[in-house]
Amino acid sequence: MKVSVLICTYNRSDMLACCLDALLGRTTEKPDEVVMVNGGDERTDNLVTQAKWAGGHIGIKLFNTVNKNLAASRNVGLRHCTGDIVAMTDDDAEVFPDWVTEMKRAHAEHPEAGVIGGAVVGADKDSLVSRIADRVTFPRFDTARAVRTVPGVNVSYKREVIEQVGLQDETLFRGEDVDYNWRAQKLGWQVWYDPRVRVLHHHRPTLRQFLNQHFMYGRAYYLVRRKWQEMYCVYPHSLRSTKDFVKGLNFVAATFYEPAQHALTMEHTSDKFLAFPILLANQLAWRGGMIRQKIAER
Repeated sequence: MKVSVLICTYNRSDMLACCLDALLGRTTEKPDEVVMVNGGDERTDNLVTQAKWAGGHIGIKLFNTVNKNLAASRNVGLRHCTGDIVAMTDDDAEVFPDWVTEMKRAHAEHPEAGVIGGAVVGADKDSLVSRIADRVTFPRFDTARAVRTVPGVNVSYKREVIEQVGLQDETLFRGEDVDYNWRAQKLGWQVWYDPRVRVLHHHRPTLRQFLNQHFMYGRAYYLVRRKWQEMYCVYPHSLRSTKDFVKGLNFVAATFYEPAQHALTMEHTSDKFLAFPILLANQLAWRGGMIRQKIAER
């Protein structure tokens, strides 16, 4: 199976250098081509065209675009990906050495799965914010299974899925990966999570950035659920039945019990206590983002 890897970047050349070093320098099995989409300055162009990256049998394609959002940049690159598998990662991530091998294995073992992703592991274990982000930013499971979605920082698609689903929704400033994976499911494809398909991710380094990230995720959550009323959702779209009211009450209650649940999974006792107020603030930010977007839509 031929593998294309799509990476979109915007003014993070230092992180991109680490990303490319992991993908092209440290993987035991290389991708067949790498498609780069640069929405930023010329530092990225200079980095990608260096002999260090341009050498060898791996085809590297570089395209420039005006930065709009991630979906728009990915659509530029998707048109040029020729692989039987189209994998995606981000400039703030570093794939594990066996990433390409494990991705190909998972696709071979699961022909019914059009979308396959895996674990996103925090890079900074010394940061409490990063350790908390490990619990709540990206889904993680101990065993391989069918799931609702996998994040765009560690995802791959069979060629047939790309051809059937088409381009990503450029009206979404976040959540384009959730939307795309849902569209694949509506066509009958399974979304599969495999913990052996791993990337290392540089989470947001400060508490403010972490909370803002999840506030924006909340806004995107609302936009995607407004688009797909039948999609799984943490809040009711109306209050017409007893089930709607129960879901609404749980939406409020989960603001408090989910931080406690996540805090208890922290490894150290001190982290359990320190994490709870941060996780509570995170829940408020995420749900606040949904409410903010709903108000903005009126």
